[in-house]
Amino acid sequence: MDYDGLLTLATDLGYGLLVSGAEIYRVEDSMKRLMFAYGIDRVESFVIPNCINISILTPEGKTLTQIRRMPSHGNDVDLLARYNDLCRKLCREVPPLEEARQRLDHITATPRHYSLLVMLLAHYVASAAFAVFFGGDLWDAFCSGFCGIAICLSSELLSHTETNPYFDTMIGAIVSAFLAQILVHVGLGHHSQYIIIGAFMALVPGILFTNALRDVMVRDMVSGISKVGDALFIGVMAALGTALALGLAALLGV
Repeated sequence: MDYDGLLTLATDLGYGLLVSGAEIYRVEDSMKRLMFAYGIDRVESFVIPNCINISILTPEGKTLTQIRRMPSHGNDVDLLARYNDLCRKLCREVPPLEEARQRLDHITATPRHYSLLVMLLAHYVASAAFAVFFGGDLWDAFCSGFCGIAICLSSELLSHTETNPYFDTMIGAIVSAFLAQILVHVGLGHHSQYIIIGAFMALVPGILFTNALRDVMVRDMVSGISKVGDALFIGVMAALGTALALGLAALLGV
C-alpha cells in the first residue's frame, strides 16, 4: 500500500469538501472513514476553516502527517454533494488507490459553472422575491431585482481583481442601496427600505452562519467561533456599505 498516496488522497478529499463549504465535522469524519476503509486504524484529523491537519499510523508503525492551507472560498453545494457521494462509494467499494485518485481528480476537474446570464437571473428572482416577502409591492420587487443584478455584476467585476471579500461585500451594498434610492427617486419604486432589504439578502452569509452554529453545537468551538466572527463581519460590512450609500444619496438630494 502506498500510504503517502493514500494520505494525499484523503487530504485532497477533505480539501475538496472544505473548499465547497462542508461542515468541519463532515470533513474530519470523511477523511477518517476513508482511512479506516483502506485499513488504517490510527487516524487523527484536526480541521479549522483555513487549515487541514491529518496524521496516520501505518501498520508498520510509521507516522505520516499532512497539513494543507485553505484559501478563501465560498460554497458549492453541487460539488459538495459529489465529493460526499464519492467518499461513501470509496468506503463501500474500496477500489485500487489509482482508481480512487482518478475518480477524485475527475470531480475536481469538472465543477459545474453557471453562465453570467443565469447568475443575473438568479439574483433578480431572489431579490425580487425577498422584497415581496418583507412587505414590498410588485414595483418594489421589480426594482429590487435590478439591485440584485447590480450586486452580481459588482461581485463579478471585483472577482477578477483579487480584492478582499469583505470589501466586495461593502461595494455590493453601496451599489445596490444607491441604485434603490435612485429608482425610488425617479418613481419606479415605492419603498426604498423593501427594495434595499430584498437585494441585501444576496449579501447575507446564511450558509456560513448556519454551519458556524452547527460547528458550535458539535463542540468544534475554534471553527464555530471563527465562522461566527466571519459571518458577523460580513454583515457589518454590508450594513456599512448600505449606510454609506444612503448618506451619499442624501447629500446628492436623491
